[in-house]
Amino acid sequence: MRKGFKIVKILIVSVVLLIAVGLVFPTWTPRIKGNNSISLLEQVQINGTKQEVMIRGVDLHNPIVIFVHGGPGCSEIPYVRKYQDLLEANFTIVHYDQRGSGKSYHFYEDYSNLSTDLLVDDLLALTDYVEEVFGQPKVLLIGHSFGTYIGMKAVAKAPDKFVAYMGIGQVADHRISELDSLNYSVEQARLVSNQKDVERLEHLRSAIERGEMLTPRDMVRKYGGAARLINDNRDYYTGFLLHREYNLLDVIRYVKGVSLSQKILLEEESKNTMTSVVSKVNIPVYFIMGQYDYMTSINAARQYFDRLEAPKKDFVIFENSAHYPQFEEKELFAKWLNEIWSRLSG
Repeated sequence: MRKGFKIVKILIVSVVLLIAVGLVFPTWTPRIKGNNSISLLEQVQINGTKQEVMIRGVDLHNPIVIFVHGGPGCSEIPYVRKYQDLLEANFTIVHYDQRGSGKSYHFYEDYSNLSTDLLVDDLLALTDYVEEVFGQPKVLLIGHSFGTYIGMKAVAKAPDKFVAYMGIGQVADHRISELDSLNYSVEQARLVSNQKDVERLEHLRSAIERGEMLTPRDMVRKYGGAARLINDNRDYYTGFLLHREYNLLDVIRYVKGVSLSQKILLEEESKNTMTSVVSKVNIPVYFIMGQYDYMTSINAARQYFDRLEAPKKDFVIFENSAHYPQFEEKELFAKWLNEIWSRLSG
């Protein structure tokens, strides 16, 4: 009996120690070979708060690309290395956890003033920081999903800081996009004779039409409107468990940050749809959409694109992707980005 108690005690102590180590183990991003390479993961003072910044590239003299993550609150730092090795060969890639998101969520910080305007100011301050560190006057800005809301507002406010803007899974008219998502999910559910899903979705139609809620993301994912060639949820789990950029405490921060950010920022987006916020920008603009994207619908993005004023604009469709063409078709995306950069800098 006493022996059994000792075994249980040892197991409990071992579990507690494992959790404690998981909470605090140091985080880093693996080194890239090369004399001029950079692989940096650190907290940087940005616009009055510390924000996590990851910078990677084979040659730090390469042009700079800043990625603005979506969600809101969904940092891509935990897993994005898996998909950006080809980009790192020709660009210096900057990712950051936005204020109140991921490793930039601080437990005792006041986020009552969180807004997209504040996140835009953070992004512009980050841009100044990387331009000064690397001695480059302008950067290429790429937003993804909700990050395109912040990105579009940033280039409208300070176009002189950027060479061009690219919106992957570009947000547009909130209600049009959500109705597209709803109708797609209903249609797919009917095709497989899943009446239960059809009834669940139709029950929500009035609220979605009024802009009071999103089409359930589990339904969009179930029917292939989020990702086709990758498993984005699995990428997060794998990144949290196996990659070195996040520890267990950071995962807790991530969960807290998603809850905080989505509650505040999705309501703001719903009330101030992208199409009414930015109608004109003064730099080249590219919308990059997956053919099967129903998280931010290609139809809504196209309608916005057609009305948007810009000195140069292009609407690019990746035919085998949904919401993550930069990951789902990473080779094609890297090739496309190299070609566009050659034209922009030529």
